Amino acid sequence: MHDERTETATVTETTTATVADFSRRGFVVTTLATGFALAVQPVSGQTIATDADGLVAGEVKVPTKDGEIPAYRAQPEGAGPFPIVLVVQEIFGVHEHIKDVCRRFAKLGCLAIAPELYARQGDVSNLKDFGDIRKIVSKVPDAQVMSDLDAALDFAKKSKGDASRLGITGFCWGGRIVWLYSEHNPAVKAGVAWYGRVVGEPDELHPKNPIDLVDKLGAPILGLYGGADNGIPVESLEKMRAAVKAAGKTAEIHVYPDTPHAFFADYRPSYRKPQAEDGWKRLQEWFKKHGVL
Repeated sequence: MHDERTETATVTETTTATVADFSRRGFVVTTLATGFALAVQPVSGQTIATDADGLVAGEVKVPTKDGEIPAYRAQPEGAGPFPIVLVVQEIFGVHEHIKDVCRRFAKLGCLAIAPELYARQGDVSNLKDFGDIRKIVSKVPDAQVMSDLDAALDFAKKSKGDASRLGITGFCWGGRIVWLYSEHNPAVKAGVAWYGRVVGEPDELHPKNPIDLVDKLGAPILGLYGGADNGIPVESLEKMRAAVKAAGKTAEIHVYPDTPHAFFADYRPSYRKPQAEDGWKRLQEWFKKHGVL
């Protein structure tokens, strides 16, 4: 494994989002999982491993409104300041793949941070059954996620991060969050959403979907999707394109034909190398175009 540091933050949390009853929740997850989530074992032989040479990389503790959550942070050695990229986890939480993505961003000169956003609701890293994982994830309120990402941003700003060059990217569950956070925080310069749902049935914890808040979209978003994704119909993406256009916002939704969900996940059978590499190239170009990189 990589030579990583575990640090405890002493910064003060200053987020402004309001989340009801945070103080009544305990923290189920206090440290990040090691390796890959159980549900994705065995990992593919195509799995990418990015070293931590020249980086400060490892687990940190991010102060929140009600305590602290674990997060993975990777940034170059040196004085900075570095562009900040919030990396939002898949449904499997912050496991080795998400940590590796953070190191990839650090190799590009960024401070990348991935907070564990299910910390209060449960640990999905040791669950094999998708139904059990979904039960935990369904209990994670959008308002809590927005607040925790605000807290991660505040941590990054106090750790040599440049908040004037703020980007966000996320995968699957986290792809939806990219849209929502860009609608929540006007400081975001650009976002890249990988196969994140944009429409859906609302509920008490998830009252709005990205398409419902498109008029609040404050940053240009690049959406990367698979045309053969069984969970995200192309028709829903067409609706999002129309809503973005009607609202006068900036978003580009690219659909890879005959491509499944999770095509960037190099550790899974769903991985499609040409599409993943093209998407990563598009991400970098998008972030450069809009002032993150």
